[in-house]
Amino acid sequence: MDSNVLDMTELVGKDVFTSKGAYCGKSRDIEINLPKFKVRALVVDAAKGSYLSKKVGGRKGVIVPYSMVNAVSDVIVIKHFSGDVSPGNEEDAEDN
Repeated sequence: MDSNVLDMTELVGKDVFTSKGAYCGKSRDIEINLPKFKVRALVVDAAKGSYLSKKVGGRKGVIVPYSMVNAVSDVIVIKHFSGDVSPGNEEDAEDN
């Protein structure tokens, strides 16, 4: 199996951190673009009091575009972002 191909079940239930080490919560689900056979987004249950929870106002089931995922291993690492996040606004993500 190619090293950049994952079983989709490997993405669910993992701890999610930002690239600066801030805890976000656990991955709950994924969104898939079936016609292109690509993962579109990661759904994260933001843990109460976590970095992500503070950014999204305590919402659960936060949709993180897969373009923000830096790495998947024992944990999932997403790009660290600053500023307030509003629904559908990906412009606050840093390109680190």
